[in-house]
Amino acid sequence: MEAGTPGGTGEGTYRAGGQLSTHGFEQTPDHDAAGAASARLAGHRLVTLATALVQEDGRILHWSEEAEALTGWTADEAIGAYPARLLLPEEAREAGEKLFRQLVAGRGWSGTHRVRRRDGVAVELEFHTYPITGPDGSALLLATASDVHTLREVESDLAVLDGFFTQSPIGLAVYDTDLRFVRLNAALARINGLTVEQHLGRRISAVLPGINAAEVEAVMRQVLTTGKPVIDARSHGRVPGDPRRDRAWSASYFRLEDSTGRVLGVSSSIIDVTERFQAEARAARAQERLTLLASASARIGTTLDLRRTAEEMVEAVIPRFADFATVDLLEPVLRGEEPAPIQPDKPIEVRAVAVGEAYGSGLTGAAAQVGGTTEYGAHRVYAQCLRSGRPLLKAHVDEEVLRGLVPDPDRVAPGLAAGIHSYLLVPLIARGMVLGGAEFVRTRNPEPFGAADVSLAEELVARTALAIDNARLYRRERETALTLQRSLLPQEIHRTLGLEIAHRYLPSSVVSEVGGDWFDVVPLSCGRVALVVGDVMGHGIRAAATMGQLRTVARTLATLDLPPEQVLGRLDETASAIGDGQFATCVCAVYDPVDRSFVIASAGHLPPVRVDPDGSTHVVHLPPGVPLGVGGGAFESTEFTLPAGSTFALYTDGLVERRGRDLDEGIDLLARTLAVPGRTLEESCDAALAALVTDGTEDDIAMIMARVLPVPSDRIATLLLPGEGPLPARARRFTRATLESWGLSALTDYAELVVSELVTNALLHADAPRRLRLFRDRTLTLEVSDAGGQPPRLRSSAEEDEGGRGIHLVSELAHRWGSRPTRHGKVVWAEIELPYRPG
Repeated sequence: MEAGTPGGTGEGTYRAGGQLSTHGFEQTPDHDAAGAASARLAGHRLVTLATALVQEDGRILHWSEEAEALTGWTADEAIGAYPARLLLPEEAREAGEKLFRQLVAGRGWSGTHRVRRRDGVAVELEFHTYPITGPDGSALLLATASDVHTLREVESDLAVLDGFFTQSPIGLAVYDTDLRFVRLNAALARINGLTVEQHLGRRISAVLPGINAAEVEAVMRQVLTTGKPVIDARSHGRVPGDPRRDRAWSASYFRLEDSTGRVLGVSSSIIDVTERFQAEARAARAQERLTLLASASARIGTTLDLRRTAEEMVEAVIPRFADFATVDLLEPVLRGEEPAPIQPDKPIEVRAVAVGEAYGSGLTGAAAQVGGTTEYGAHRVYAQCLRSGRPLLKAHVDEEVLRGLVPDPDRVAPGLAAGIHSYLLVPLIARGMVLGGAEFVRTRNPEPFGAADVSLAEELVARTALAIDNARLYRRERETALTLQRSLLPQEIHRTLGLEIAHRYLPSSVVSEVGGDWFDVVPLSCGRVALVVGDVMGHGIRAAATMGQLRTVARTLATLDLPPEQVLGRLDETASAIGDGQFATCVCAVYDPVDRSFVIASAGHLPPVRVDPDGSTHVVHLPPGVPLGVGGGAFESTEFTLPAGSTFALYTDGLVERRGRDLDEGIDLLARTLAVPGRTLEESCDAALAALVTDGTEDDIAMIMARVLPVPSDRIATLLLPGEGPLPARARRFTRATLESWGLSALTDYAELVVSELVTNALLHADAPRRLRLFRDRTLTLEVSDAGGQPPRLRSSAEEDEGGRGIHLVSELAHRWGSRPTRHGKVVWAEIELPYRPG
């Protein structure tokens, strides 16, 4: 039961012998309802009021549920027991029984006393006792008890609430369920210009007829029905305290409920926001201009196209700012050049790049058409405005003013007919250079241009001018960068025997970006070929320049017959030496058409994709390697053989990486696209780009696709060289027979001599030769493999020396020669140029 409400359960009806105090909830007749609401507002800490009825003999006759909750003793345990024995320790029982006898004799008592709960815990209770008479005339004692700690908390809460309500400078009010004032503070009474008593019991519509009371009560009724608070509900009008001035208020409403959920009414807090309301009204127009500025800023400069940027500004200002607008640029700007300063004694010529109007007024037809040029004399106000770099405002335009503005008198009549009444010209200035002018005209909008409009137009035009100048600069810079980038990429891909190659290079669709992606196909000795794909991290000319350096070094290293892992190791050193945080990923693969083998190594690059003749696809996972430029990384190569008809793809991340798509998903899509049978290699390249590059790319794309082809039998011949017999003679006979069958008898003498020297050199310096291979492609290649690890070298020899001239002779006869290491030794090779055959 709530504090201050005596009662409980029991048998019969008993008349109290005295009045109960409400202990902090005392109410005055004028504020009974308000006091009740205040009691409810004490929160959910309700005071438990326990009641008990004790007979004259000291036994308990009645024990309420609240008494059970407060002491822990049930009614069955308490009824018939003596209170002192039930609630007091043994040493305090005598004093307790003495007090009881005094109370039964007719002496009421109020006070606090510590009692013992059933669980042995001591608790301090506040008691009130009332001697009463039972139905049979017997003397009874009614006792009420509450927890002292809970009582003090409630009293404190109510004191705080009352102080807040009376002292708050914010208007506060409580309304009942009929929306009548129950309580309000002095601050709200002052706001309304009425006394507190003039509000109580009346609705807002009756108290304040001069405000939008119907709307206010509708909001309050909504809060009362739904229970959802309303914050910052605005009301406005005039009150009795200030009947000559419009006022504005901000109110917040919430529903009042008791602990059982019963709705008691609505409470509100109200503050006067008249000055803020007026300031908001003044700021509304400024906010509209700011909104236009924000919207235009987002729309202007979305591309690096001069004309589109000018069109974006015209579209942004019509019709919210002007009814007609045009943007004109000086001719050098349109050519990508820097305009010269405007001379005071020379006319200027501008070209219209964007024109627009809000209504069909005819001004567009009267003004210069897009692409048309207009010349202004040196003393015309247009030329003077551009020369000064300051805006020209004609707030009110009549015929005389218009004649001074237009370059041609024939445009005056159409302008007046269209209703021109206000004009604004703002020069387009970027980086201290005048690029042209932007004109704004109002016809149907009755408000003339003012100082605030000039400031807005200057901001819009400044952003437009900067975007236009950026477009001019980027056009020039991009052309330079693309020229550099294209010059660094392979200009021609040589045909390779046993391998069909297709490639694609797609620059970034972002106009301002020039990347560092590259690819290369490097022909090597003995018909082999190196395939290289790399990607310098970052964009711009710097990345393209780094790409050129790395590509040049990679090609040089590959032609030295270094294995792929060594090529990447040297490239890593080169990238580290470049410095400035230039990193790149790279993959290098060397293909040998004779045994269809790939030796490949990666420096942090994406894995290649392999498609077998049966259509099965594989992502070739290579040993991991750090990107080039990190420094100190060890690289490892992998070797595998591909069957004829297989396809092998190397690519950069621009092909498979997209926002919102996982990288692995892009690689899987590439593999599925390449697995479609029946396509040529060129068609596969186009299909890959069509499938993966659907909406442009923010990065460059470099891609090489290679398809393994069988080598014709008349292009290669191999002779195994066992360790016994006259090996040089056998090698010569094999060479002569092979060349005659290939129709190359003219080269027989040179070839026999070179082969003999290579085999002899292997016998003398590398244990024994293992194999002789003749390979015919762009040249005739003669190669001898052996088990030695030391490469041959040219040595000088005196006339009396009997040896040491073999490699010197090979060098003289061959077009070029060299050696390369293998897993089991080395290969020494020499190339002889093929005879020219017309057609």
